[in-house]
Amino acid sequence: MNAPVSTLYTLAWTFGLMSLLAIGGANSTIPEMHRVAVDVHHWMTDTQFADMFAIAQLSPGPNVLIVTLIGFHVAGVIGALIATFAMCGPSAILAYYVSNMLSRSSQSPWPALLQTALVPLSIGLMCASGLILTLTADRSWVAAAVTLTAAVLAIATRLNPFWMLAMGGVLGFAGWV
Repeated sequence: MNAPVSTLYTLAWTFGLMSLLAIGGANSTIPEMHRVAVDVHHWMTDTQFADMFAIAQLSPGPNVLIVTLIGFHVAGVIGALIATFAMCGPSAILAYYVSNMLSRSSQSPWPALLQTALVPLSIGLMCASGLILTLTADRSWVAAAVTLTAAVLAIATRLNPFWMLAMGGVLGFAGWV
């Protein structure tokens, strides 16, 4: 697939900037990935985005795989490479310098304060990601009910998520979802 150079630059810039905002991991930027890929550039549909997220989560390895899949969808192998390196490179460089800075100021109270402040931000970004994925994947009231039930069970019980995943799979296989 021969993508225009401008598309490759857009992939690099988009995911490079997004990598610096990925507090808590790549999945915390799912709402922005969705906005850019579906709403802004129209690279894919809601369903395609939800499918790519599902594939990325089911595959072994890091959860940043969704970036690779988006890049591949947009511009083939070169797009996959550019998107992946853009998502991993800037944040890895920033993490290296921040960790060096934090190790030098280990007696200072501000690193602990910064880390404590980033926890709610990370949780909020993950919740926003969950909401976006719910809105893109649940296309029927049954699917929405399954998602809501799984969320309530995950919050209210100590039930192993495997059982919720298995039940969702059974309902999907049966054609109910």
